[in-house]
Amino acid sequence: MNHHPVALPRLTALARQAAPRLLEGVVAPLLVFYLAMVVLGFKWALVATVSWVYLGVAWRLARGIKVPATMFLAAFAVTVRALVSFWTGTWMWFFIQPELGTICISMVFLASVRLNRPLVQKLTLDYIHLPSAVLKHERVRRFFARITLLWAFVLLANSTLSIFLAVYEKLEGSLGAFMVLRTSAVAVISGLAITFSILAFKRVLARLHVAHA
Repeated sequence: MNHHPVALPRLTALARQAAPRLLEGVVAPLLVFYLAMVVLGFKWALVATVSWVYLGVAWRLARGIKVPATMFLAAFAVTVRALVSFWTGTWMWFFIQPELGTICISMVFLASVRLNRPLVQKLTLDYIHLPSAVLKHERVRRFFARITLLWAFVLLANSTLSIFLAVYEKLEGSLGAFMVLRTSAVAVISGLAITFSILAFKRVLARLHVAHA
């Protein structure tokens, strides 16, 4: 194959890039919701969480920074979640709604493997350029199919666990315990899957480079 070796950034570099987005998009909204609920009550917690997301969009627009399409989708999604939770009057549905969507996404991941169009490959190409010769290699094709299967089950496991914890802790009346347990469990499962995916990808590329050196 006539192409230059493809190198992935170090895990530390990837972590530095992902950390700010993780803090703003995942950790901060949870903290805002929990603190506002403790101080102001459930309905004001919903208002505060939605406001946090829209402030993030407004801040970028005011500074002339391009707002990712995913951020607009997140703003729309959190609005719908808040409205449903406000209507039902329980925090449980605020957290269960996105998990139901994630289960649907995991099914899409599984279907993409069945259709020989593994979704992880498409997502990877949004961030890393890979020569067509690399993508056509059988070893690379098998890798993306297997990693897509892995992430389908990771998403399904995270969502199933989150729904179970939400229902259980709702019965126990402990939002704080739910947030700690759910965030910790999802972080561990996802973190291990991310690390494994990157290391496995590096190993596949290294083997291709050696085989065609």
